[in-house]
Amino acid sequence: MKNIILLAATCLLFTTTHAQTTSDSLAYQLQRKKINSMLAVRTQKFGKYDQSLSQHTGIFGLQTKKDIRRSNDILMDIVKTDNEIYRQLKILLDYRTFQQTQVLDKSKENETVNLNFMRTINKLQDQNQKLKKDADEMMQEHERSTRNFSMIILAMLIALMWLLWKNYSKKVATNR
Repeated sequence: MKNIILLAATCLLFTTTHAQTTSDSLAYQLQRKKINSMLAVRTQKFGKYDQSLSQHTGIFGLQTKKDIRRSNDILMDIVKTDNEIYRQLKILLDYRTFQQTQVLDKSKENETVNLNFMRTINKLQDQNQKLKKDADEMMQEHERSTRNFSMIILAMLIALMWLLWKNYSKKVATNR
């Protein structure tokens, strides 16, 4: 019986935890995809920046102010992208920390529930043993009472038979 209760409780907790973990994992995976796409965009922007550095539209193959400004604009765009990537990574790391905390909390909760089940089972086993002991004592008391009652009945029958025999022997003695 206790195994069935523990199995049912464990299955219920696992199902609840698994459903929560699945939805949490989905949100975590979506955040990772978002960061990966941002990194891909950053890589493309860096490629543009690298190309802009190699462009020399000035006289004698030198860079003009316009070339430098274009490179700086691309570089500023890369910095903005990096800052956004850092923000998203922080969200991802916070989310991961939250998940770990949640798992630890669930683990502690499950442990507490299991300990409470074990305490309840032990308490019920102790009560069961006490009831068995009480039932055994009552059976022994009943057997003693039955034995005593049987002895009293037997003693009364013997006394009755003795009185009847004495009465009968008086009648036989007076009739002679």
